[in-house]
Amino acid sequence: MTAIKHALQRDIFTPNDERLLSIVNVCKAGKKKKNCFLCATVTTERPVQVKVVKVKKSDKGDFYKRQVAWELRDLAEVDAKDASKENPEFDLHFEKVYRWVASSTTEKNSFISCIWKLNQRYLRKKVEFVNVSSQLLEELPKAEESVPSGESQSVAGGDEDALDDYQELNAREEQDIEGMMEVCEYAISNAEAFAEKLSRELQVLDGANIQSIMASEKQVNILMQLLDEALSEVDTIEGKLSSYEEMLQSVKEQMDQISQSNRLIQISNTNNGKLLDEIQFLVNYMDLSKGHIRALQDGDLATPKGIEACINASEALLQCMNVALRPGHDKLMAVKQQQHLFTELRDNFARRLTNHLNNVFVHQGHDQSSTLSQHTAELTLPKHSPLHRDLLRYAKLMEWLKNTQREKYEGLSRTYVDYMTRLYEREIKDFFEVAKIKMTGTSKEAKGKFATLPRKESALKHETESLHGSSGKLTGSTSSLNKLAVQGSNSRRSQSSSLLDMGNMSASDLDVADRTKFDKIFEQVLSELEPLCLAEQDFISKFFKLQQHPTPPLAQGELEEQDGGVSSKVPPHGEHRHSLQSSEKDMVRLMMNKIFLSIETELNSLIALGDKIDSFHSLYMLVKMSHHVWTAENVDPASYLSTTLGNVLVTVKRNFDKCILGQIRQMDEVKISKKSKVGILLFVTGFEEFAELAETIFRNAERRGDLDKAYVKLIRSVFTNVEKVANESQKTPRDVVMMENFHHIFSTLSRLKISCLETERREAKHKYTDHLQSYVINSLGQPLEKLNHFFEGVEARVAQGVREDEVSYQLAFNKQELRKVIKEYPGKEVKKGLDNLYKKVDKHLCEEESLLQVVWHSMQDEFIRQYKHFEGLIGRCYPGSGITMEFSIQDMLEYFSSIAQSH
Repeated sequence: MTAIKHALQRDIFTPNDERLLSIVNVCKAGKKKKNCFLCATVTTERPVQVKVVKVKKSDKGDFYKRQVAWELRDLAEVDAKDASKENPEFDLHFEKVYRWVASSTTEKNSFISCIWKLNQRYLRKKVEFVNVSSQLLEELPKAEESVPSGESQSVAGGDEDALDDYQELNAREEQDIEGMMEVCEYAISNAEAFAEKLSRELQVLDGANIQSIMASEKQVNILMQLLDEALSEVDTIEGKLSSYEEMLQSVKEQMDQISQSNRLIQISNTNNGKLLDEIQFLVNYMDLSKGHIRALQDGDLATPKGIEACINASEALLQCMNVALRPGHDKLMAVKQQQHLFTELRDNFARRLTNHLNNVFVHQGHDQSSTLSQHTAELTLPKHSPLHRDLLRYAKLMEWLKNTQREKYEGLSRTYVDYMTRLYEREIKDFFEVAKIKMTGTSKEAKGKFATLPRKESALKHETESLHGSSGKLTGSTSSLNKLAVQGSNSRRSQSSSLLDMGNMSASDLDVADRTKFDKIFEQVLSELEPLCLAEQDFISKFFKLQQHPTPPLAQGELEEQDGGVSSKVPPHGEHRHSLQSSEKDMVRLMMNKIFLSIETELNSLIALGDKIDSFHSLYMLVKMSHHVWTAENVDPASYLSTTLGNVLVTVKRNFDKCILGQIRQMDEVKISKKSKVGILLFVTGFEEFAELAETIFRNAERRGDLDKAYVKLIRSVFTNVEKVANESQKTPRDVVMMENFHHIFSTLSRLKISCLETERREAKHKYTDHLQSYVINSLGQPLEKLNHFFEGVEARVAQGVREDEVSYQLAFNKQELRKVIKEYPGKEVKKGLDNLYKKVDKHLCEEESLLQVVWHSMQDEFIRQYKHFEGLIGRCYPGSGITMEFSIQDMLEYFSSIAQSH
């Protein structure tokens, strides 16, 4: 085995800088025996690597080859199978289990012992040994264990010598052996003789050594004595060291106790600090001062100083109650007591505050009701700013009540709404009563009598009451309509508000004054309601802490007509509004709807009264209401005022549409006299008056589009009914009716310059021109009838192909026949015929439109045209005949001029 070990070292491991420490001849368990060797090796270079190498003898020769190598650190377990009996089998657990059978138990034990020593030295006892005899697992000396694996080669070499008897010769030993072999001639040829010689020399040297040792026995004894003394000294030192160690151990125990005590003291200090923080937290955030407690219990809620103290105390209480307690605080008795105290203070103060505010509502309401009498004579609403100012001092307390006692807060809000509803209902009812009295001109003394009439009798009273005069003094803003000048042609008004009646009435300064008075009253009503509603809504938002979120104002023109009414286009709100904000906004709207429940009803009643007095009042109301709606939406499109006025505006717009439809219906139902001259129709002059009035009212108004639509409807109805009347007229020719009325319409539209009716203006001009021409031709007829028939025959011959200069050779159209016809129309007869024609035209035309001279001049032009036509035919068909008319163009102009001047 030694020779094999030497051969493996030389051939396989030395070239790889490895040293072979142990070897075992094995074969795999349970299979056909194929012997191989397991070798335990270490590298000669640092860091040292320990391996288990499988070496197999080649089948083709006597050399060995390296087959598999495992790192020792990959070895998990060595299983020797049986620790008490000799068994050649053993297992090595690498990545899998390798089962081996050694050639002998001695080799197996030697290999396992080498593996155990290498594990102890290099792997820090990583490998587990199972079923291995304890005799094989010997502990290495402490000195060796304390030496790290990377120390000097001499230490490592000593261990490796201990692992195996074999040691490779170094260079010096090889030189000495070579020298000895050179001295001995037969060292190579006769090895046994050389070995025997060496043995004899060794024996001689051993004998010399023994003799030398025996000769130095004295020195050995001295050395032994010194060693004994050294041992005793070592024992003494060891005793002292033991005592010192005991002392140090005692000191160590004392230091451990001190350290433990210090640690406990530190933990105690930490706990005390944390406890102090908790106590400080509770004291800082859950302690309410005595002053605040007194304010909550007995604070004066009537004085500003007391209110301020209660506000500060309530905020401090709310802060204490809302403090975020840390885990475990709610289990402390002191905390529970404080929370109970806070709850009692909150409930008692909320009850006291609610009772006080209820009393304030009642007291302030009585004071407000006592001032109502001074507003009845004037068209003004009482101001609630003193009440609001007094109540706003409690706004922060209301916010506190809202956050702490929601039920009491809602009950207080209901109480306020109920009381203010009754107060505003009385005020608004009296206010609108005064407005109605001023509109109808009823005296103050008749107010009671008027109010006690039944509903139907009251309505009849409104219709029959005199509409003139007003003793009330109007205050507030004045509109642009107040500046209406009373002009003759622009002031023909009537209380019936019919276009027919308007056209039939003469100028009335009183009518203009009545409508101006109504405009003032209606403006005054809206001007009083607007600040009242806005002030109340602002107060509710501030006092009850209901935040408003107004949206951007609407663009002009976003009110569109729908089915005779209007709809307000509200721009879409933000899609992600908080639900709480939305509910508060709804609450404000609900409170305002309850408080001012009577406003919309009273406004509609006032509008109905104004419309009943004069349907044209709807024009004033539409302009005023539209302006106030537009103003309210610019302030807040979602406000109660904006919504309410928008609803009322729908009613006003419907009344306006009814007014227009009523005028159209009256025009459709118009009847004319069969015996009298038609002239300018009443609804034509009525449209003129309506347009003048509307242009004055709607100047710079927001609802101009509604008026333009009404214009178109009215003018189309006027056109249609003018044609209908002209067709039905028996006394006056159709062309005269059409000509005069369309001339009047054209003049009106040209003067007023209404842009939306430009097409109708051109159409009226066209109709007037056409019917003027038609009337002239039909009335003028053929004043030279026989001459007309003669030249018609001439034109017929020319049309049949006869040359114009050959017409005179025709028997019926020769020169003698022409002279004969011309003689029948001397100047005197022509003038007489024209005079009769003038009288006929004068009888047909009316004086209002002054079209007689226009028509007479058109007839003159038509007559001259016919005269020139006849002269042209004579010149072309009878050239050189010298035949001329009995009168000239100059004579004819004199006839027309003298006739016109004579009449």
